[in-house]
Amino acid sequence: MTDTSEGRNGLHLEADAVVLDAKGLRALAHPVRVQLIGLLRKHGPSTATRLAERLGVNSGTASYHLRQLGAAGFVEEDTERGNARERWWRSVHQRIWFSDTNLADREPEAVLAYLQSVAATYTLRIQQTLNELQTMPRRWRDNLDLSDWALRLTPEETAALRLELGEVLSRYRPDTPEAAVSAPAEAERVGVITHVLPELDAPSVSAVTYAPQQAVGTGTP
Repeated sequence: MTDTSEGRNGLHLEADAVVLDAKGLRALAHPVRVQLIGLLRKHGPSTATRLAERLGVNSGTASYHLRQLGAAGFVEEDTERGNARERWWRSVHQRIWFSDTNLADREPEAVLAYLQSVAATYTLRIQQTLNELQTMPRRWRDNLDLSDWALRLTPEETAALRLELGEVLSRYRPDTPEAAVSAPAEAERVGVITHVLPELDAPSVSAVTYAPQQAVGTGTP
């Protein structure tokens, strides 16, 4: 059983998770670094050369960003692998939480850069899955989902929704080396990406004019 601790905003943090502070946020405010950590989590320890090939950058660039991530405590050298010519790196944490709401006030540019990098990474992951859709086994293809739910909530209801979604996901098997040992043979990695997007430019109910005689629907009369 994984040890957990109470994090900011009521989040229950696993022992292999970390909450971003200002220093960590600035270290991750670069898309290459966000992608490097994602690759190390997904595929395990690797070298700068192999990671560079996956990202389409040169090995020097990947090596530089790995060293910066190492200085910030997000990755570390895997001393059990490699040799004097080739360094292997591994991710220190399986999850990184961005839950300090005051960071947006103190580090607005770094917060925006970090979130834009994360959004770009998510878009890339979705596109990679869709590129493999035609060759994906039917049982997996039938369970792929891209849904869009429009709700009208208060900030408090939105916070409750976020926590409830997290509680639902926590009931399922995490993708960790320890969990993989006891997982069913047909179990594969499944990425669940949640977006809670306040749309404050949406018109209010009082601003919308309804025509009583016009019915709205998707059916054909």
